[in-house]
Amino acid sequence: MKLVLLGSTGYHPSNDRHTACFMLPGSGVVFDAGTGFYRVRDHLQTKTLDVLLSHAHLDHVIGLSYVFDVLADRLPERVTIHGKKAHLEAIEQHLFAAPLFPVRPPIDLVPLARRTALACDAKLTHFPLQHPGGAVGYRLDWPDRSMAYVTDTTATPDAAYREMIEGVDLLLHECYFPDEMRERAELTGHSCASPVARLAAAAKVGRLVLVHINPLATGDDPVGIQQIRSIFPNAQVGSDGMAIDF
Repeated sequence: MKLVLLGSTGYHPSNDRHTACFMLPGSGVVFDAGTGFYRVRDHLQTKTLDVLLSHAHLDHVIGLSYVFDVLADRLPERVTIHGKKAHLEAIEQHLFAAPLFPVRPPIDLVPLARRTALACDAKLTHFPLQHPGGAVGYRLDWPDRSMAYVTDTTATPDAAYREMIEGVDLLLHECYFPDEMRERAELTGHSCASPVARLAAAAKVGRLVLVHINPLATGDDPVGIQQIRSIFPNAQVGSDGMAIDF
């Protein structure tokens, strides 16, 4: 199974990173539709596309307005956007309001149900996250592997969603701030480094990839990876274009 990171930052794009977008090309699944969503067209392999939205903040949904270009060369049989009902309503009413975007793209907005089915052979589980305006985390289980996507929340080792990510082979988790900005992280509903590492260790995940990095962070180590690895060794910082096999 391959996961491609199409956008690994949050809030706004930087010179090095676009905002949140992560794709499983072989399964036709995309997590979030930030500014990196235009890159979906380079990896599209399936006849269907399922986009799983964590929430409706613009850095996670603005890419839905790129759909005409994404699908310019080939039109899948179905493009479904999954998310909380209130988030989808906000997208319909505001992002696709005629003064902002006059021609609605060919997508279906479908609220998450207790059992939401995808075209691929993975079992989908979704769970609530604490974040201003609300957010959703996701877990996908195949017969022989599993992964979880958690962004825009404040991580703690005993977070309410810990049991939902227990034992996954791959955890894709936000890490917006370094440890010294913990108060800022809690204020804005985001995570800093060490608590994410402690959560990964407590949940006994196989591998941790850090995403939704602060776009203002510069240098080769934007989050303090050595500190993170001292707590959870199998961790790395995600970057745009990275392909992860799991």
